[in-house]
Amino acid sequence: MGPSIVLDTNVLVAGLRSRRGASYRLLSRVGDGSFVACVSVGLVFEYEAVLKRPGNGLALTPGEVDDVLDYLVASSRCQEIHFLWRPTLRDPSDDMVLEVAVAAGAERIVTFNTRDFAGSEAFGVSAVTPGGFLAEMEDRS
Repeated sequence: MGPSIVLDTNVLVAGLRSRRGASYRLLSRVGDGSFVACVSVGLVFEYEAVLKRPGNGLALTPGEVDDVLDYLVASSRCQEIHFLWRPTLRDPSDDMVLEVAVAAGAERIVTFNTRDFAGSEAFGVSAVTPGGFLAEMEDRS
């Protein structure tokens, strides 16, 4: 089994907007055993709110978003959060992503906003872009 990661919402949006790029390639590998995606109930609700927001650039119906999220949840480790580390980061929704990573013992947060996760290293979690994470996976094989 591969490393544990937490996907930031922006990676889901990018991967569902276009079939080009690292985000789509990463989403295509969810559930194949090359990594373990970790989620929490709160994080899945954030994913849903953003993916169903009008004007987000996605060509998906609400039902299709539900299908994507159902697959993601079924293929991920659902992590309960028993301790909040807030406030640690500048954005409360980023704190939620960090809390999932810490509770799950995840090695990486995969995001386009790596600067927003400055300080996550204190918890043993580093932030990396989708392309950077895919390159790490290729180096491991």
